[in-house]
Amino acid sequence: MPHVVIQYTANLDPDAAIGSLCQALAEVLVARRDANGARVFPIGGTRVLAYAAQHFAVADGAPDRAFVFIDARIAPGRDRALVTAAGEAMLSVVRSHFAALFESRSIGITLQVNEGVAAFDAKHNNMHPVFADR
Repeated sequence: MPHVVIQYTANLDPDAAIGSLCQALAEVLVARRDANGARVFPIGGTRVLAYAAQHFAVADGAPDRAFVFIDARIAPGRDRALVTAAGEAMLSVVRSHFAALFESRSIGITLQVNEGVAAFDAKHNNMHPVFADR
C-alpha cells in the first residue's frame, strides 16, 4: 500500500488528463520519506488507478458538473504527521492538476486517506524484490 483509487465523472475525460494525475500522485507518494530518510510507502506497493463513471448526477444534474473522489488506502500504523503530510502533498498535486478546469467549470473534489483494518487481507505479489535496492 498505498492503493489510490480515483473515481471521476466521465465528462472530465476530454480535458482532465487523468493518466497524468495518476502518475503525479504515484510520484508524490513514492517520494515520501520519514525523518530518518526511510520511505513512508513501498514503491512496489504503490498503485494509483482511475475509473470514469459513465453515468452520474452531480449537484443539480447539469451536464457539465463534475466530481472527483480520491480514496487513498494505507495500512495502519504510520505516524499521524506522516499521514497528514502525505495527504497534504496529494491534495497539492490534485489542486494544481485541476486548477485550470476549476476556473472554467464546477468541480467537486474529495480526497480521503483511509487506514483500513481489513477483516481479511491477502496479497500475492512479486514486485517488492524488484525495488529492494532503491
